[in-house]
This record gives sequence, structure tokens and C-alpha cells, in this order.
Amino acid sequence: MNKESDILLYIPQRPPMVMISGIEKVNDTSIVTSFVVEKDNIFCHNKMFREPGIIENIAQTAAARVGYICREENRPVPLGFIGAIKNLVIHTIPEVGDQLRTIVSIEHEVMNATVISGRIYSNEKLLAECEMNIFLQPILAIWA
Repeated sequence: MNKESDILLYIPQRPPMVMISGIEKVNDTSIVTSFVVEKDNIFCHNKMFREPGIIENIAQTAAARVGYICREENRPVPLGFIGAIKNLVIHTIPEVGDQLRTIVSIEHEVMNATVISGRIYSNEKLLAECEMNIFLQPILAIWA
């Protein structure tokens, strides 16, 4: 599965803040996305994809899972917010041209709160990993 051409259907971010480009695999408990680091990316400095971009890549991967499931169920895609980042380890900073593969797994879900673990790889090498607490904004029905 590669949803690269329509990734914007699954995430609320818009260019230049889009840090994923395709969905490789998604299910109820995990998602795998792809992303190529481009030289004009707003988080690139001196040909390196800096820490805020790495964190945003993991968060957008989590958002894409929710967006994908919501679209499959014909529900609106909710906004999500990072509540906390824990155990962030950046082993290697990606460079321009690197192909990233990000895996997010759901650890716990309770109501509108989700704890995820995220890992970013390039050429099977682990670049970064962390846990995030993500909160979804409830979609309120508007009655006429």
C-alpha cells in the first residue's frame, strides 16, 4: 500500500509542515510511513534533518493512522496534539536525501488519549525513537 499521492487526506498538516509522504502499512495498532528528506525542508539545516522534524515525523505518522482509520469508517479526521514526549533518543541525525521509514505502535488507548512508541529507520538503521502521549480533539456534532 502506498498512499503517497493523497497523504494530505489523512493528516491535518499542510505544506511546508508535512513530514511524511506515504503510508506503507496500517492496521488497528500500528502504521508504517515513508519520507524522503528534501533540501528545502523547513527543518533542514546544513543538510541535516533536525530534531523538531524528527519529532514531527513521528507525530504525523501517528496522525496518519488515525486519519486513515477515520476515512475508512467515513468519519471526520480529528486534530491531535502532543501531550508529552518521553525517552527521546536520537541515535543519528538524518541527512538530505535519506529515505526514512517510520513505525508507530499503539501502546495504550483510553478515550481520547493514546500512548505511542515511534521509531525512525533509514536503510534498516535505527535513527531515532521515543514515546509520545497524544490527545485527540473530540469531534462535536453540530445540530441545526
